[in-house]
Amino acid sequence: MTTIDDLPIRDDLRGMSPYGAPQLDVPVRLNTNENSYPVPDEVADAIGKALQAELRDLNRYPDRDAVALRAALADYLGHDLTTAHVWAANGSNEIQQQLLQAFAGPGRVALGFTPAYSMHPLLALGTGTTWVDGYRAADFGLSAAHAVEQIRKHAPDLVFLCSPNNPTGTALDPAVVAAVLDAAPGMVVVDEAYAEFARPGTPSALEVLPGHPRLVVTRTMSKAFGFAGGRLGYLAADPAVVDAVQLVRLPYHLSSLTQAAARAALSHRAALLGTVEAIKVERDRIVSVLRSRGLDVADSDANFVLYRVKSDQKTAWRALLDRGVLVRDVGLPGWLRVTAGTPEETDAFLNAMEELPQ
Repeated sequence: MTTIDDLPIRDDLRGMSPYGAPQLDVPVRLNTNENSYPVPDEVADAIGKALQAELRDLNRYPDRDAVALRAALADYLGHDLTTAHVWAANGSNEIQQQLLQAFAGPGRVALGFTPAYSMHPLLALGTGTTWVDGYRAADFGLSAAHAVEQIRKHAPDLVFLCSPNNPTGTALDPAVVAAVLDAAPGMVVVDEAYAEFARPGTPSALEVLPGHPRLVVTRTMSKAFGFAGGRLGYLAADPAVVDAVQLVRLPYHLSSLTQAAARAALSHRAALLGTVEAIKVERDRIVSVLRSRGLDVADSDANFVLYRVKSDQKTAWRALLDRGVLVRDVGLPGWLRVTAGTPEETDAFLNAMEELPQ
């Protein structure tokens, strides 16, 4: 039987494994930061009607530039953004891949600060970009001084920042973003996939977009909107960035059905975003209860919580799975990440945690 190693695959891909979290059929799935609440009936009906309206024209290519969708996204974001400031793709992963294709690639460097979103180095690898890890402090913090030091050392063509950060859940101090923008010679990408879950008063990098043409803010509809299956990510940036990304995007990359479904979801955003506050309550409950049990827990502005277990994290992960609860082992020794779900899912997780051997 032929294997990958028998094929003339790129040398830098040999020995690699595809990205992905376990997809297991268990009662409580809290490992991929999905929104646990199903799409409301009224929104599902609206999306169904929007898709039905597109079916007879599937013989035609979709709007290549997704103008109506981008206008709806700009309206949602506010901050005086227009269609020209926004670009959309099949998830924020594709957005970030396009940014690497346009501004990085062979002979260029991307810098990130781990632990952070594990797809960033994989996207760099896939685009032939040299990845440099600037690392975070032992407490998972990232200071402006450390970030600037790494930028001056490596002169990256593109810097990834995450706020709130995945897997720690922590939001960045605005001073870090400002310092990175001042020091970076190339593009600065702030991944705000979990921005809607941030605690009150947490600023968005959208606020400093004016006057910073090398700043890009990426977002997704997968989390707060409960649209993970719809695969829709987007960016906000100077219009020149949108022009640059269109040089590398595949033709007709967003299907007519994806565009229609996303527009319908955005037009019902109040109903979809209605679960955000409930999820934040469960997130804060998880943090409070785990800390009351003597566990170390990272502060979270996201829809998940990173916490330290009292045993090997692989053993704890398996023990939770044996009790019907699937969480995420993110590869940090002694730490696990759990998504904040419904109250019933939180109960199941906390009960399972209480049963773990100490």
